[in-house]
Amino acid sequence: MKNVTPAGLEPWSKVTQLVASRFDEQTAYASVSRFRVDDLHPYVYRTHDGGKTWQLIVSGIADHAAVDSVREDPVRKHLLFAGTENAVWVSFDDGDHWQSLQLNLPHTSMRDLWIHDHDLIVATHGRGFWILDDITPLEQLTDAAEKSDAYLYKPESAYRYRRDTNTDTPLPPETPAGENPPDGAIINYSLGHAPSGPVTLEIFDATGKLVRRVASTDKPEFDQSELERTLGVPTYWVRPPHVLSAEPGMHRWVWDIHYAPLATERHDYPISAVPHDTPREPLGPRAVPGTYTVKLTVDGHTFSAPLIIKKDPRVKATQPDLVLEASAELRIADAMSKGSETIEKVHALQADLKKLSGQANGAVADAITALDKQAAAVAGQAGGGFGGGGGGGAGAGAAAAMTLARLDDEFGTLFASVDSADAAPTMPQNEALQELNTEFTKLMAAWTKLKTQDVPALNQQLQKAGLPAIEVK
Repeated sequence: MKNVTPAGLEPWSKVTQLVASRFDEQTAYASVSRFRVDDLHPYVYRTHDGGKTWQLIVSGIADHAAVDSVREDPVRKHLLFAGTENAVWVSFDDGDHWQSLQLNLPHTSMRDLWIHDHDLIVATHGRGFWILDDITPLEQLTDAAEKSDAYLYKPESAYRYRRDTNTDTPLPPETPAGENPPDGAIINYSLGHAPSGPVTLEIFDATGKLVRRVASTDKPEFDQSELERTLGVPTYWVRPPHVLSAEPGMHRWVWDIHYAPLATERHDYPISAVPHDTPREPLGPRAVPGTYTVKLTVDGHTFSAPLIIKKDPRVKATQPDLVLEASAELRIADAMSKGSETIEKVHALQADLKKLSGQANGAVADAITALDKQAAAVAGQAGGGFGGGGGGGAGAGAAAAMTLARLDDEFGTLFASVDSADAAPTMPQNEALQELNTEFTKLMAAWTKLKTQDVPALNQQLQKAGLPAIEVK
């Protein structure tokens, strides 16, 4: 037996942690605390020869704080973390130099550190736990990454799980509570300078099909002032819209493992609310577990990285079941997107008809009114109409004729039903989808006839009356 205590270690020094390296059997790290003898200097030691010699490695760590913990990253060699009596520190060069990793941590005693699945866990004095989610950028950070104009870090695998299913009244914001990890796949990237054009981030599935695309030029999902006017509850519940950043520096964007949000005017917020983090619903179709590709494009240069989405281990549905669920949701989303686009076009047509109605009379006025009724029968009445007919919009009643506006509600309700569980759609849900698709096909055919036959016929009458023609936008 041989005493391998560091030569400079004085009596009454407490070795708070002794960590063997995962990469070299001759390397170990020791953190030492002497605050019980009123010595608040930091002490971290390193050996590369099995304890024969030790080196004090504290350059950069602030004085007046004893060291309670030191940990080696399990993935990247020479990446170390240290916890002192008031802060957390990180070193990328085996302890030769340290820098602060305090971020939003309180200045308290950092009694222990641990790395679990690329998350850094900090145990503070008083049984508190803090977690820095996804330290893969620290594990992948290199000189080349720091100096590059743009860099995409390989994302950590993510689980496909539901953010919250609590249907009870949410806890008020003043109630102390921990913060959940981001509900999705964390994608980290850095920009060396402000790019000349937009920054785009795209997610592709294993077949190369685009699943989600966001850009720094995207408009926010909603206007804050409009939200404050219409929400009906304090806006601090709502997750603020997140637009991809094009500013120089390190950035993080969380993909919620959904396709783009549904194209609908009907939005709401779930009762499973979390202060400052309640998403606007409906979200888009839920992506299935599998392998995806993340692509970052900056100034014409594209960077790619694989991303693995894992199934929630608590879910009993098979992969084929989840594929069927996603297929049904995508069909609904596609119909709602086309329907929403068509409604806008129809309402724009109705607005033009309304302008002409004051200039026309006789048979031409009757023809304009008739076309407005046809348009309302397709999309639902816009702005109350002007010809005394139409209708059939959302909420018009069970006996009302089907319109695209009413279909939007029907599709939205069916989407919520299909998405309510991780399972293949039921037979009634499939039958309902078939029925709605049949109605959708009829209405789209009616719209095609209206714009290709009825509008040109009206334009002939307008031309004869010396009035401007109608253009379907």
